[in-house]
Amino acid sequence: MMMFGVRQRTGDDVTTGAAKAAGVDKTGSTHSAPPVPTTDRSGDEATGPMPPGASGRASGESPEAPVRASGEAPGVSGGTLEKASGGIPETSGEGSEGGASEITATIRFPVLRVPFRPAARLDTGIPASDVPASDTPPSDTPESDTPPSSTPASDTPESDNPASDTPESGTPASDTPGASSEEADATVEVHLLAASRAPLASQARPAPSASPASRAPSVPLALPAPKTKKARKTPKAPKARKPPKAQKTRKAPKAGVAVDALLERVAATPAVRPSRTTRLMRTASVWLPPLLTVEGLIMYVLALRAAPGPWRGVNLANIDGVGLVSAMPNTAFAAILLMIVAFFVTIAQNTDRKFLLLFQLAAITFALHGAAALIENEARFHTAYVHAGFVEYISRTGEASPVLDARLAWPGFFALVAFVTKAAGITDLTTIMQWTPLLSNLLYLLPFVLILRQVVATTRARWFAALLFVIVQWIGQDYFSSQGFTYAVYLAFVAILLRWFGRVEYRERSMPAKGLIRRPLARLGRLTPGELSHPTGVYDRSIMLIVLIGLFGTATASHQITPFMMLGILTGLLLFRRSSLSWGLPFFLGLMALAWISYQTVAFWSGHIDELFGGLGRVLDNLQSNTGDRIDGSDPKHTFVLVARLGICAVILALAATGLLRRLRRGVGDRAALLLLCTPVLALGLQNYGGEIGLRIYLFALPGACILAAYAFFPNLPATAAGAPEETVPIRASGPRLNPVLTRRISLGLAAGCALALSMVFLVARYGNEQFERVSADEVAAMHYIYDHDKPSARVLYLVPQIGEEVTPAIPWGEKDFDTISYEQALVSRNPVQISSVIDKFRLSPPNTYLVATRGQAGYLQLNHNFPGDWAPRFRAALDASPELKRVFTSHDAAVYTLKSFPEGVEIPEPGAPTTGIGDPTSPWTPIGLGALGVTWIALFAYELLGLRGRGRISRARRWILLVAVPAFLMALIVIVERFIVIGTQLP
Repeated sequence: MMMFGVRQRTGDDVTTGAAKAAGVDKTGSTHSAPPVPTTDRSGDEATGPMPPGASGRASGESPEAPVRASGEAPGVSGGTLEKASGGIPETSGEGSEGGASEITATIRFPVLRVPFRPAARLDTGIPASDVPASDTPPSDTPESDTPPSSTPASDTPESDNPASDTPESGTPASDTPGASSEEADATVEVHLLAASRAPLASQARPAPSASPASRAPSVPLALPAPKTKKARKTPKAPKARKPPKAQKTRKAPKAGVAVDALLERVAATPAVRPSRTTRLMRTASVWLPPLLTVEGLIMYVLALRAAPGPWRGVNLANIDGVGLVSAMPNTAFAAILLMIVAFFVTIAQNTDRKFLLLFQLAAITFALHGAAALIENEARFHTAYVHAGFVEYISRTGEASPVLDARLAWPGFFALVAFVTKAAGITDLTTIMQWTPLLSNLLYLLPFVLILRQVVATTRARWFAALLFVIVQWIGQDYFSSQGFTYAVYLAFVAILLRWFGRVEYRERSMPAKGLIRRPLARLGRLTPGELSHPTGVYDRSIMLIVLIGLFGTATASHQITPFMMLGILTGLLLFRRSSLSWGLPFFLGLMALAWISYQTVAFWSGHIDELFGGLGRVLDNLQSNTGDRIDGSDPKHTFVLVARLGICAVILALAATGLLRRLRRGVGDRAALLLLCTPVLALGLQNYGGEIGLRIYLFALPGACILAAYAFFPNLPATAAGAPEETVPIRASGPRLNPVLTRRISLGLAAGCALALSMVFLVARYGNEQFERVSADEVAAMHYIYDHDKPSARVLYLVPQIGEEVTPAIPWGEKDFDTISYEQALVSRNPVQISSVIDKFRLSPPNTYLVATRGQAGYLQLNHNFPGDWAPRFRAALDASPELKRVFTSHDAAVYTLKSFPEGVEIPEPGAPTTGIGDPTSPWTPIGLGALGVTWIALFAYELLGLRGRGRISRARRWILLVAVPAFLMALIVIVERFIVIGTQLP
């Protein structure tokens, strides 16, 4: 026999007739069930719990606990199906009252709460006339139609399923089970009663006077009652309903068909749709980060571009020794903090939302590196204007003359810009120069993100490293320059090396740990590689090899230092077995760099060989010229800027060291990141590079430092790494470990705090020189007046505190007519009234000599050489009062002076700077060296192409190539050395 008992539970609160009679309104579904009393046949209650196997709980405490299966029906948020694991038990033996066993299948689905009526019950085979006609749910005893007695009901909960207390739809359950007009979650329980082979007459219902235990609320699992003595006479039970005739067969009922039919009926019930507020709160992690980012970006732009006022606008006159920070409104700082917080909200989800994170990084980059472009009308950095003059000269003459400036010995970048602008018809580079810093930093992110994809790290570590790369790059070499261009080439070179030519070796057998050298090497060999390798085809790698050589050639023709940094990274990766290339490529590229210096930059090093190699090995002197000399003699406020810069360097290096140690404790060896950090430091032993070698080392070491610094907060391996759990355990774990979830939250909070602090310090370090690095429209107009009066030539005098030292003019110089204007120094003192040295310089100069007095020069002298704060207006007043000078151009920030009269008969000279070299100096062996260079490059390139077919497959062809390449390489190298000796000793 198969019957269905249907009960409706509103929400998760069960109200039974027996519970009402006892004064108990509800029984929770997640509380542990107290012992269920048993009742013997005489109606007396037993004091102990039910024996094992007879418990009515569905929590799975006994071995016969039900097996729970979960599934979802169409249109329903969720459901739970519980059925007995033992199937239909056999009929009980002698003495059993009915021999019946009960299999309970409980199906819970969220449905709408409706007024309870007999007609509203599901069609389960029970006549509506047998259901109590009331507006409240029926008693929890579906087998009895009689009213419950006043005996207290059991407190045993219906189910121990914790999920039943919280509806899956998210709408709170009502406390009133009989509510007729509210929508809430309800559960429908369907009980399948399977009759045994015993006669139906023996399956009578329990008597009304039975103990409360027999009328206790039904539980999901009903087991056969224990054998007891014959009960006392009780009132006659209601007559049992006659089962359908189809149930008289002895075949097992098809319970699955009935359950499927019920599922279809329940699925037809409309699901409860959560409110709009609930849906928004659930999806806050999706829409909140981009909303905060856009809001912060808009607020930042309005704060800087609006007219000066409370909480908005920037008054450039308020800039002091601290820099641009002193004039920025507080709302701009709040906007930056808001965007960084939105970034950390995104990475806290630990999901790789690439496009959103890239957008957030771009927004933060715009705020930090685009502030000057938003505030100022002209391009900052005076050197950017002379680079624009190089482009103008190449575009006008079609050649690059190293005699005019040594930087034109590496004209690759300037020639490329000249070609593009001339083809596009662009004549004014002001807008390009103004937005180049921002565009350069956005360009740097692309290869750096590709580098981050090649390291074994979590999503948080990768994107936090990218954020660090943005907020600690205060060097300022991203302006319109060869260094800014070749730095992007350097990052692309490293990314290609790691992506297409990366190599990861897993040592099967560690080296014997014997000896002082083998012991640490054995430990390093057991470390898990911190890099990834991507197998690619020979065709793809051949193309990328050509691209790699092209990038190196571009850097070689554009900048002095960048090629050697690239060569050092390649050599280090080969030494530490992190590249699949052969040793032929470093020799190929190294010979290319040496050949360019030897054959194409003769005008730079001819007669100045000491300047080229004089700094070799002088590490301490080079370091002093990059740190101590930049702090001594500075304005007190400006000293804070210099200390902030050194502080950022110290913090990022300390975090990198911490990250390296934390990764080592987790058994990970980050060789590539360590090489990126340490290789640029070797340049400190070459030369001081005009006192800027320390800045260039920091710039090139930044990618590796940011990766390792991110590991200081997120050192774990990703969950998808082979054999790595979500939280890796250090090799030598000392002391108790905290909860991994707690440690991740703490790390995220510390990383966010560090990023917020560094972003504020970045503004001080990056824009601390704004008092003299900012270029105003008045200064540009003053120089344009000279460009209009420089025929056939002209001389410009700029102010310096001492003669002889090479000082970059703090004026927008050289933008035009670079070959017709010469720039000379004019000595000034701290006493602005003493202008005799300026007058003497004018007297020794030919006509068309101009003195430019600008706000930027006065700011430079004040901050770096302790000139008085009112020096600029007093100096200009002294020049105006001089009877020998006249002012030919004047504005608020700049003025141009010249002599009232030059000696008679003195004419304006023709341009004195030659545009050609010293007659193309050469050496006797130069032709032989050129031939050896060609043979070496062809042989080594063929050797490397053949090596891409696989390591260890050195064919006879490669051996023959080596026999040709080695002698040719040695001959080319000998000729290069011979040229340095012969030409370098000649007078310039």
